[in-house]
Amino acid sequence: MAKGVNKVFLLGNCGKEPEIRTAQSGMVIANFTLATADRQKDAQGNWQDKTEWHNLVAFQRTAEIVRDYVKKGTQLHIEGKIQTRSWDDKESGQKRYKTEILINELSLLGTPGGGSKSSATPTTPDAADYADEGISDDSIPF
Repeated sequence: MAKGVNKVFLLGNCGKEPEIRTAQSGMVIANFTLATADRQKDAQGNWQDKTEWHNLVAFQRTAEIVRDYVKKGTQLHIEGKIQTRSWDDKESGQKRYKTEILINELSLLGTPGGGSKSSATPTTPDAADYADEGISDDSIPF
């Protein structure tokens, strides 16, 4: 049987404050939701926005980044894989399912409110920053 592919790319906004916990092994785990939006025409030809909610899980260093930088409304680009887990409900005895995205890569694109994160955005230094270093425009080879 051929090898399959389980790869997900999402671009959206964090739906609520992430829940952070530490496993008994010491591993940090972050759970949060991501909202993605799609625009479709309805039966009358009017554009309607449709929001899809995704359950995300991050582990270890990625979970620490989520803990420190991701808030409700933060725009994110996610690369991960889909996983569905199941369990028996203790009260009803019925089998329950939850589909989640396990995060492999996370990119912070903005802060709540739409501004970009200054700490995550590289900035170009001013010439004055290098005034004491003896570096000038003539030192640049291009």
